Amino acid sequence: QEYMDFRKERSRMLLSRRNQLLLEFSFWNEPQPRQGPNIYELRTYKLKPGTMIEWGNNWARAIKYRQENQEAVGGFFSQIGELYVVHHLWAYRDLQSREETRNAAWRKRGWDENVYYTVPLIRTMESRIMIPLKISPLQ
Repeated sequence: QEYMDFRKERSRMLLSRRNQLLLEFSFWNEPQPRQGPNIYELRTYKLKPGTMIEWGNNWARAIKYRQENQEAVGGFFSQIGELYVVHHLWAYRDLQSREETRNAAWRKRGWDENVYYTVPLIRTMESRIMIPLKISPLQ
């Protein structure tokens, strides 16, 4: 009964809901627990239909440019739900280290090529900054 009451209460607060089943890109490591404090950036890319393989091939090469500070947490793509959606999860100490890390990638030879080849594949993109709860293993 308690659970049913909770569901009823939750439905009054819920304005919309969207579900996706995601798979990991094989070239990203599985997310591992981290020492904090960290902030996380979830970057979401909605790709043009038919471009997922090209995206994955480019990022399989490009991920090496973003491994230096262990900021790459996970890379996922939609399998069920809205298709051709990619999520990249990045960890940073704070917004300043995010800016420094992203700027450092531009100074690496080859990063600009990755951007050059992947930007035309994107229809829309979004960035969200998230702060983990105390119970999260990703601190």
